[in-house]
Amino acid sequence: MIIIVDAFGGDNAPLEVLKGCQEAVAKLGVNIILTGSSQKLKDCASANEISLDGMEIEHTDDVFDIHEEPKEIIKSGKNTSMALGLKLLADGRGDAFVSAGSTGALVMGATFIVKRIKGIKRIAPSPVLPADKGSFLLTDAGANTECRPEMLVQFAVMGSAYMEKVMGIDKPKVGLLNIGAEDSKGRELEIETYKLLQQSGLNFIGNIEARELPKGECHVVVTDGFTGNIALKLYEGMGSFFSKKMKWIFSGAGTLGALFSLSKIKLLKKQMDYKEVGGSALLGVKKPVIKAHGSSDAKAFYNAVRQAAKCVEGNVAGEIEKYVSTMAAVSKE
Repeated sequence: MIIIVDAFGGDNAPLEVLKGCQEAVAKLGVNIILTGSSQKLKDCASANEISLDGMEIEHTDDVFDIHEEPKEIIKSGKNTSMALGLKLLADGRGDAFVSAGSTGALVMGATFIVKRIKGIKRIAPSPVLPADKGSFLLTDAGANTECRPEMLVQFAVMGSAYMEKVMGIDKPKVGLLNIGAEDSKGRELEIETYKLLQQSGLNFIGNIEARELPKGECHVVVTDGFTGNIALKLYEGMGSFFSKKMKWIFSGAGTLGALFSLSKIKLLKKQMDYKEVGGSALLGVKKPVIKAHGSSDAKAFYNAVRQAAKCVEGNVAGEIEKYVSTMAAVSKE
């Protein structure tokens, strides 16, 4: 299996990228293609005693600036490390692609370079978030701020395929993020989506309010990108808030009390750590594309590569295409 990695995407590139990829080659048995400046990568690897065994470098000097307009990835940014990686994926040089660069540019590039799965209307960034009962996938988390009901149904279909094939959950429960549990709640978007989800054949459990998200009552939470991004940022912010508060609480506790709680604190911290997941899958692309967090370190890059490999092994793109074609056939009957 070959995973293509944007070696210059993210705040900590290329050092943390190289460290994470070295670990992935050793532990996962994958081969990696790095995109970016060949000389800079070799110099960085040499200076930090990082082995490039199992890694190939595809050279380009350009790096996509996170402040650029996303559409420039297919114009002035077509020679950047991100665009090159996407092109290699589209050309069949690898099985999946990982980047910690601009989310907007990655979505744009995946859409127009790698292309969408037939029948899919929009690509949806879909992070897996921690909850009391395991975890859940949030889709869309920010790319599509204006959606139609059928788009949200497709997000639910793609999210269900991912949670089943990558996370190993049988018949994932799907919830529609809304301002109330009743089927009459929400805007026209939510009301119409609710009706379609009832007829979709998915394991739809109804509306879910934002306060229910941390409980983990469902495995796939569906919403438009505007609402989803607000929910995501609030979720991340509250995680950081509670982490700081816990440090403050235990800084005043006795040594013995802190020791008794240490294992549980570590477990909670691990559960809340985005590095453990690796990144957000861009669902709807013909081949797996993973958006790693901009501040990813070696651990996060390793897990992003692991996540990409799981998407390949689970044939997530193929399963999504199968779901969509089946639903299209049913709708014509």
